[in-house]
Amino acid sequence: MPEQKHYQFPEGFLWGAATASYQIEGAVDADGRKPSVWDTFCATPGKIVDGSSGKDACRHYEKWEEDLDLLKSLGMGTYRFSIAWPRVIPDGRGAVNAKGLDFYERLVDGLLKRGIKPNATLYHWDLPQSLEDKNGWINRDTAYAYAEYADAVAKRLGDRVAFWATFNEPRIFVWLGYEAGIHAPGRKEGPQAVNQAIHHVLLGHGLAIQAIRKHSKSPAGIVLSPASVWPQTNSSKDLHAAELSWEDANDWWVLPMLKGKYPEASWKRRGGDVPLVQAGDMAIINQPIDFMGINYYIPNRTVHSDKAPGYVEVPPAPDAPMQSMPSWEIYPAGIEDLLIQFKQRYGDIALYVTENGMSNASDAPGEDGKVHDQIRLDFYRGHLIHCLRAIKQGVNLKGYYAWSFMDNFEWGLGYTQRFGIVHVDYKTFKRTVKDSGAWYRDAAKANGFDGPDLPILKSGFPRN
Repeated sequence: MPEQKHYQFPEGFLWGAATASYQIEGAVDADGRKPSVWDTFCATPGKIVDGSSGKDACRHYEKWEEDLDLLKSLGMGTYRFSIAWPRVIPDGRGAVNAKGLDFYERLVDGLLKRGIKPNATLYHWDLPQSLEDKNGWINRDTAYAYAEYADAVAKRLGDRVAFWATFNEPRIFVWLGYEAGIHAPGRKEGPQAVNQAIHHVLLGHGLAIQAIRKHSKSPAGIVLSPASVWPQTNSSKDLHAAELSWEDANDWWVLPMLKGKYPEASWKRRGGDVPLVQAGDMAIINQPIDFMGINYYIPNRTVHSDKAPGYVEVPPAPDAPMQSMPSWEIYPAGIEDLLIQFKQRYGDIALYVTENGMSNASDAPGEDGKVHDQIRLDFYRGHLIHCLRAIKQGVNLKGYYAWSFMDNFEWGLGYTQRFGIVHVDYKTFKRTVKDSGAWYRDAAKANGFDGPDLPILKSGFPRN
């Protein structure tokens, strides 16, 4: 058994948990809300593996006070949630739905009453269907509609929300929704249209930051799911392949926001598939931001390829520890490496781990009524150890959010996966804190924990 040691986090480190509107709220037609792309996608036969939808989800829309009490009992200093655009402006543009904003005002005030910092994400994938009917994010007008929505929310809640994020995982929702077609809105567009959607999301981000600044003095940023590039070997070919992968997946998103330009080498590799950029766009995208959220789940193991673009991802080793999500490897060292990469490449910007977690599909209360999920407990402990190691190497990591606060609707996989530190019975909607949740509660309250002295693992890049 590895030697045990104590891991103490810096004073002021924030411990939290995260969710998303469509995954937990339910009440999809309550109080004026209209359909999102996910309501439409779920209604299309064959799109969700178990034929389910977010119609009920966790019924958080009606059980929110119970859920906030649970967050407080877990010792959470902050809670990251998302606001549903179709609740606030049901048609995407036009009249603001007061009842929709009322719900989020109750939520924010309820968090503050319990001493929990509200962290609001404006867009976690639930685009109003009416805007998708007009070509969604491939339509430049969507960026301006999004700015109007951001303005309406920030005007109402700007004096109370502690952190603002414009988008959650834009790389993922554009890729899976507009290129691969396996998430809403289920499209399989060519590379130029996909790059145009990326550009419009970035434009929307810049416009939304401007809107937030008008109404709020709180920190504002974005939540990314960067490709956690890990060269499979330290050969010069694999290290070069990893660099190309990083440029195409991560620099392509981050440099426009931080530097006001797309990465030159990656732009050239895209050839005639680059987006149309209008005069002034890059200045709008290049708004000062206060933090970046980093979501990490798995390493992207990368090797050289003789075919364009010069790299390819390889699957985990047959004996690699795995979680219930198909092909998702458990690799805690990847989070340390990813955080260090961000510091080395992009400077000393404040970072938060805004999602980190794992699915254990078989979670269920035992005869004692408890959910014994030791694998998830070990997952969190291992990843948090690597987060602390990153901090000790100079990374400005200021907080960590477990994904997820509770089991929920896992997009195309429906209710077949369970990510929560709180179990949800989807028949009775009873909440049960899992063993991992109890451990996380204790760690949060103590701002530290005891754990094994894990081996040091490095990816070997970038080459200094």
